[in-house]
Amino acid sequence: MTTISTGTATTAPPLRLAVVIGSSRQGRFAPTVADWLLRHATARPDLTVGVVDVGELDLPHTFGAPAPGAAATGAALAEADAFVVVTPEYNHSYPAALKNLIDSHGPEWQAKPVGFVSYGGISGGLRAVEHLRGVFAELHAVTVRDTVSFHNPWRQPDGLAGAEADTAAKTMLDQLVWWGEALRAARATRPYGQ
Repeated sequence: MTTISTGTATTAPPLRLAVVIGSSRQGRFAPTVADWLLRHATARPDLTVGVVDVGELDLPHTFGAPAPGAAATGAALAEADAFVVVTPEYNHSYPAALKNLIDSHGPEWQAKPVGFVSYGGISGGLRAVEHLRGVFAELHAVTVRDTVSFHNPWRQPDGLAGAEADTAAKTMLDQLVWWGEALRAARATRPYGQ
């Protein structure tokens, strides 16, 4: 995980947020969406932000197979207190590379909150998010209710700009911080599963 920013001092240490970029396709739009989110997240003093990008990982094609860099990726996920998954929608679901990353790790996701920023055609990636909610529930992660969704953003003259999207990002990040702080305190008091 590459560290992007460190928040300023608050009453509690900033949450360590991992932004997971979930597309590995050639010419992907994901970095544009991730950069938009990073501008919002790094401006918050209650977050320290890093990035895990499936497009930069050498993920195995067989479940359970060793992969170069798997230990470093696992450590980055384990260090995070919370996650935001940036995902496109491919064929009414999310990318295979993202599923591979999620399934290659288990305890790293447990008892931590997950938020979503999605993009796609008319549905704005929301069908991908709905599929991801079930996957993260199985991994004992908590998904926050509110998401950010971009419908055909590559066709918009102002791209990802807009008060609605900014408000949605703030709402999602506020929920993520609330859950992140609560779950971090709970894990410190009693490790999950014990």
